[in-house]
Amino acid sequence: MTQKKKLILVRHAKSSWDIPWLNDHDRPLAKRGLDDAPKMANRLKKKGVYPDLMLSSTALRAAETAKITAKILGVSEDDISWEKGLFHASPHQILKIIRMQKDSVNTLLVFGHNPGFNDLITYLGGELDNLPTSGQFGFNLKTEHWAELKPETAEVWFFDFPKKKS
Repeated sequence: MTQKKKLILVRHAKSSWDIPWLNDHDRPLAKRGLDDAPKMANRLKKKGVYPDLMLSSTALRAAETAKITAKILGVSEDDISWEKGLFHASPHQILKIIRMQKDSVNTLLVFGHNPGFNDLITYLGGELDNLPTSGQFGFNLKTEHWAELKPETAEVWFFDFPKKKS
């Protein structure tokens, strides 16, 4: 039997608004984001999370968060798959991207944005008001196939964010 799937949605770390005329896609991480991203990546490491695949929005703030996480989890940056479609994605679009992944991938980390992540988490049965920046929401899937991801096959594993007391 193949290993059950684990899905972790990671909202990008806090981004900088220091340069107000910058295109939204090109906003870098703020100091707080640069502090929170490694802290949260280390929490994944403590949980024993080692992804088979990391998908990230191409937005700079998501890409920087993914690269910081990859470094801490011992994943090569070359193994991050850049998905333009995750930027400003609807929950339907995010779900479509996840469902297209190969079944050989057991643990999948997806780096992206709200409101798409909030809506997808709620749709899959997670309860939260808001996934904060650097927030992580994990699901265990009761299926061996990404194509079968739906509310009936997803069960909440964890919800973590920088200000949460561990």
